[in-house]
Parts: sequence; C-alpha cells; structure tokens
Amino acid sequence: MEFILYLLLILLFTKLAGELSVRLGQPAVLGKLIVGILLGPAVLGWVQDGEFIHYMSEIGVLLLMFIAGLETDLDQLRKNWKSAFAVAVGGIILPFAGGFAIGEWFGFAYHNALFLGVILSATSVSISVQVLKEMNRLNTPEGSTILGAAVVDDILVVVLLAVLMSFFGTGDDISISLLIGKKLLFFAVAVLAGWLVVPRVMRWLAPLRVTEATITAALVILFGYAYFAEMMGMAGIIGAFAAGIAIAQTSFKHVVESKVEPIAYSLFVPVFFVSIGLSVSFEGLASQLGFMVVLSLVAILAKLLGGGIGARLTGFNTRSSLVIGTGMISRGEVALIIAATGLESGLLLPQYFTGVIIAVIITTLVTPPLLKSVFREEAVRNSP
Repeated sequence: MEFILYLLLILLFTKLAGELSVRLGQPAVLGKLIVGILLGPAVLGWVQDGEFIHYMSEIGVLLLMFIAGLETDLDQLRKNWKSAFAVAVGGIILPFAGGFAIGEWFGFAYHNALFLGVILSATSVSISVQVLKEMNRLNTPEGSTILGAAVVDDILVVVLLAVLMSFFGTGDDISISLLIGKKLLFFAVAVLAGWLVVPRVMRWLAPLRVTEATITAALVILFGYAYFAEMMGMAGIIGAFAAGIAIAQTSFKHVVESKVEPIAYSLFVPVFFVSIGLSVSFEGLASQLGFMVVLSLVAILAKLLGGGIGARLTGFNTRSSLVIGTGMISRGEVALIIAATGLESGLLLPQYFTGVIIAVIITTLVTPPLLKSVFREEAVRNSP
C-alpha cells in the first residue's frame, strides 16, 4: 500500500506548494515542480520513482494536453501556423548548434556532441500550457503559436533523433522516409477521424444509459489518439492535443471540459508535476558543476532567442516574440525521454547523464516564473 502514501504526500504538498507559490506572485505550477525535488530522492526521499508514478504521470500529461486541445481556438491556430513553424525551426537550429558546441568544448566524441544538440532541441510545452491556462492566455496569438510550434518541434526532433541513431546508434537501421511517412499518416488520420469519426463516436456513446457516458467516450477518443500517435512515432501528448481539438469541434466540448478538469487536476496532473522533480539526483554533481551551468544557460538562451527570432521574423512584435521564446524554453518530460534513449544507445555518456537531467529540470523550473514575468511586463506596457 506504499503507493497510497505516495498519493497522500503528492496531493497534499502540491496543493500547499501551489498556494504558497501564488502568494509569492509566481505560477502555482512552480511550487508543484519544486515539491517533486523535495519529496524525491534528492532531498527527503519520501516518494520514490517507479512504475506507479510513471503511469500516473503519463495519464496526467495526456490529460493536460487534452485540456489544452479542448481550449484551443482552431482559427487562431490556423492563423499562426507560419509563425509556429518558424518558431519551431528557430528553436531547433540555435539549441542544436549550442548543444553541439558544448559537446565539442568538453571533449565529447562527434556523435555524442551531436546528440547533446538533439537533447537541447527538444521542447515540452506542457508546463507552459499550465502557466498560460492559469493566466487565461492560452487562446492568445502567442499561446496558439507556442502550441503549434510544439507540434512541429516534436516532429523535427524525432526525425533528428532517428537520423542520429541510424548513423551512430546501436540499434537497427532506421528508414527516414518511413519515419516521415508515418508522421504524415498520423496527421491525415487524425484530421479525418476528427471530421468523420469523433463526432459519430461521441453521439453514439454519450447517450448510453450508464454513469458518465460522455466523459468516458471522450477518454476513449483521447487514449485512442495518444496510442496511435505513439504507434506512428509521435509523442502521445501530440495525439492527446489533437483529440482535444477534435472534440472541441463537437457540441460536447463544454460538458467534456467541465468533467475532465476535476479528474485531471485533482489526481493525475499533480503526480505528473512531481514526477519531473523525482528525476533529480545530486550524486556526483560537484564534478559536473561547470558542465551543468554552461548547459543550462545555453539551453535557456538558445530556445529563448531561437523561438523569439522565429516569431519576430513572422510579424510578432518584440514583446510578443519574447513571450513565445520563453514559452518554448521548458524541455520537460520530452528531453528526459530522449536522454534516457541516448543513455541506452550509447549516444549520451553515462558520466554526463546526471548533469543533463539537472539542466533539463532547470529549464523546466525557470519557465513558469519567466513566462509570468514577461506577461506581466506586457500587461504593464499595454495598460493606459
């Protein structure tokens, strides 16, 4: 029954830390992320990572991105697709170059330096989504651009990773054309299903005379999209986001939204936030301090500048470009997964694994306060 104790600690302390964070003028998510570090092996050791935490957090991030999809203005997303693409490309080029340069500086082999660039290229906007949602900015042009850029970023980074592993990895050869073809197939099926299948499934399942049939139907669609995305080599969160957009086009949007948020925010999402902090370990950190500091600084600045330049070149003003670049900083669970993949395949040196994980956590921790800060400055500038 140890997992019951874990849930008790996670739910109690994330809510208390979130409240304290808000009282200090920061987004609630910042306190929840810090709780993960405090409760985990790095400090108190009260909560240990494991299969239970992993599966609960996976559901949490899927629900978080599903809610983001439900609340996304599709017209706004279409309007900003060029900016989203430019932000994603800019947010990959600079971090990739920065990661490679750091690898060369610290004496990495060529392929290890390239892989470090891939890790820094990743983006996870699940944390930014939560901050944008807290501030009612999810449907602004900046919010829509961040969400669109995350989708493009996921595709490009997975292709980059596949190319690198096909040349230098220890696994089987990877067909790049097949990889890209599967991603195109995902989007084609996701759009067609959203147009033809999702409305029919909702109309068929929602009237069933069983408890909570509507929300169950929505969750079936969510998990179906997420599973199909993983099958096609995409991140499950992209599938969850697409499922949210699909259901948002039906008459069931508001019912689903009102039902899914209590499920997500009362149980699964807090576990997701804490799970990120559980990855932190301070063992052997002193020997990697210089590497970790340089990597963290480059990771933050390269995404900020790369995404910001992409936004600026496609019509956003300087302040909005800064908001978008800041929203792309967090590497979150996506970079953690890539780092673990690199460790298994020999593309990431074991002695640098801890430093990389700490740098990823730092990018995730700094995103909420930075994002709130730039939005606050924007509000001050726009006030009469």
